[in-house]
Amino acid sequence: MKVTVIGASGFVGRHLVEALRARGDQVATASLRDPAGAARACDGADAVVNLAGEPVAQRWTPEVKEAIRASRVDAARALLAQLGTLQAKPAAYVSASAIGYYGTSESETFTEASPPGHDFLAEVCSAWEAAAEGAAALGMRVAKIRTGLVLGTDGGALAKLLPLFRIGAGGIVASGAQWYSWIHVDDLSGIYLHALDGAGGALNATAPNPVRNAAFTQALGKALHRPTFVPVPKAALEMMLGEGASVVAGGQRVLPERTLESGYRFSYETIDAALAQLLGG
Repeated sequence: MKVTVIGASGFVGRHLVEALRARGDQVATASLRDPAGAARACDGADAVVNLAGEPVAQRWTPEVKEAIRASRVDAARALLAQLGTLQAKPAAYVSASAIGYYGTSESETFTEASPPGHDFLAEVCSAWEAAAEGAAALGMRVAKIRTGLVLGTDGGALAKLLPLFRIGAGGIVASGAQWYSWIHVDDLSGIYLHALDGAGGALNATAPNPVRNAAFTQALGKALHRPTFVPVPKAALEMMLGEGASVVAGGQRVLPERTLESGYRFSYETIDAALAQLLGG
């Protein structure tokens, strides 16, 4: 299979490219900084994966919020406009999305059938997915990968947490009651491969057993054999991240119901198994 990966230099992109090449696929990479160039890289490909997007884990100024939205929604629309000019269009368009689609809750459980939320990230994800659906009008099969907290040691949230936890400076965040719907980076790559191989529509890329922040903190401390007595108050998060603190202090319990029904089988179903593999325990 010939696959063009847009956003291949990021944490998820690096792992996906490696997984594609490991199974013998031909991979081209491109950037949405040049939508026309990215489209040319898709000409003759069997599928395109769009992972591009401004990082969410930063302080949300009005300018940053606009960059988060534009890099996902406007950039995807620009790409699809260019893909429409190709003679040999890809047969499939696989778009990144996020479980921010559902909004946040400490009590609800969300599946792919759940409606979108109403906060900033939910609105961005809804518009992001609507832009991706533009590929269907071009005759392409569309998959939307709603990704949770991705665990890996070479990027993402875990890589940022490890230095603190290794010196015993880790602890629960805010109340500790917020849900972390996590996924091992290898399973995330696996779900993208699953989508490339035929699964379409919305697919939750979250392990079947989400945990609350307090349980995640305990599991990480146990895996590292370190204490976890240093809490991070919500006020400190808000000072650092502003409105963006809602991503860390909020959370949502998301189950991969449709992902499992479509035939995907997770390699890492529990947080202990995922952390043991990643941290060598």
